[in-house]
This record gives sequence, C-alpha cells and structure tokens, in this order.
Amino acid sequence: MAKDFASTIELIIIDEEDVYSKAQGEQILRDFFIKHPPIKTSIFHKINTNPNYRFGVIMLSTAKETFRVSITMKKFNTSFSITELRIEPAKD
Repeated sequence: MAKDFASTIELIIIDEEDVYSKAQGEQILRDFFIKHPPIKTSIFHKINTNPNYRFGVIMLSTAKETFRVSITMKKFNTSFSITELRIEPAKD
C-alpha cells in the first residue's frame, strides 16, 4: 500500500495525526501492522465516480480488534496516489 503514497501523506492512526513524507508514512504504517497483524479485510464502501478522486473504506480485522481504514486517493498526472490514510477503531 505504501508504494502508492503521494510524496506527502496525511496519516491519522488511532489518536495520532500528522502529515509525513512518503518514507516516514511507510515506516509508521509498517509499525502499525507489526503491532496489529491483519487477519482479514473487506471493502465496506467505495466512491470512484469522480475521474480525479477515489475514496474507500476497508474493515480490517486483527487478532485483537477491528479497525475502520479510510483511504483517499487523488489523481496526479496519469495515476492515483494515496493522500490520506485514516485508521481508527471500528464502532460496534
């Protein structure tokens, strides 16, 4: 997933929010997945009707809890890059 990050990415992971470089974002995401190894994912919602914008919500199940992952992508030149990634505990 990190290979599709834009040059800067807004990461919101649980209670931490900031804008990071692609490399910093990749490391933070790697640390998250080390602490919360995924077991199952399912697409919850997606918007792909705009030719320059994509948005999706994925439910991510781990051994201990379920997270709601929101991904925002924008088109740069001819391809889409992830500009925002939000991971928060899923609401029951």
